[in-house]
Amino acid sequence: MNVDAQIPGTDAEESSGTEMSFFDHLEELRWRIVKALIGIVVGMAVCWIFIDFLMQQFFLHPVALLNQTLGEGQQPVHLQNLKPFGQLFLYMQVAMIGGIILSIPNILYQFWAFIAPGLMPKERRYIKAIVVFSSACFLGGIAFAYFTMLPAALRFFAGFGSSDIENNIAINEYMSFVVSLLLAAGVVFELPMVSWFLSKLGILTPAFMRKYRRHSIVVIFVLAAALTPGTDPVSQVLLAVPLLVLYEVSIWVSVWAWRGRKKKEDAESTGSGEG
Repeated sequence: MNVDAQIPGTDAEESSGTEMSFFDHLEELRWRIVKALIGIVVGMAVCWIFIDFLMQQFFLHPVALLNQTLGEGQQPVHLQNLKPFGQLFLYMQVAMIGGIILSIPNILYQFWAFIAPGLMPKERRYIKAIVVFSSACFLGGIAFAYFTMLPAALRFFAGFGSSDIENNIAINEYMSFVVSLLLAAGVVFELPMVSWFLSKLGILTPAFMRKYRRHSIVVIFVLAAALTPGTDPVSQVLLAVPLLVLYEVSIWVSVWAWRGRKKKEDAESTGSGEG
């Protein structure tokens, strides 16, 4: 949801065509943050209306589905509330996280709109496309984590260790695990979009990415270990594998961006030569 109504004091440089001062940039940043927060509040309100559905069909559903499909020797997972107002705070947290996810397109738009004055006019044309594809990549990462990484990690927990030890997990620990996993996957799925943007600017090249492919494998596994909550190898591998795939996709995205850049430069040079 894009909150970008005309508020006095914003977009000063675009409207006047003059260079913004340091304080004008601070004012612009303030209004961009306000607009992003408004989008989050609206998203939270929407999530609060459907909070019971979100709790049962989204937040708690992976555990319920796991317990229904456990095999022999696997302990069921039970969630526990250990605080007097724990469930109230949990509901508020779910609404807040849901509001942030819903408002991701608006947050990304406000970010790119803020840095747009520092870009060249030909670079600003890509902002809307960047916002759309960045949002799609982030939400795609969240979907991958929720439908693939989270069930696999929970199943690993349920099947590991002694059968005499019950898997009673504090609800706040479960909340932290789920949110960390979703956000980590959402961030790393932005890799192709970052590759495209940096290649369009001429900062990143396909040759550079191919040259350091072997180095990137080590970095990816270290990054996966750092981003995934806990120390279980399952979630780390499940994050590292798509990262490796995304790196290869990013190379092809960089090739595509460089071809487009080269064609445009050739066309401009031909046009200027004819003139």
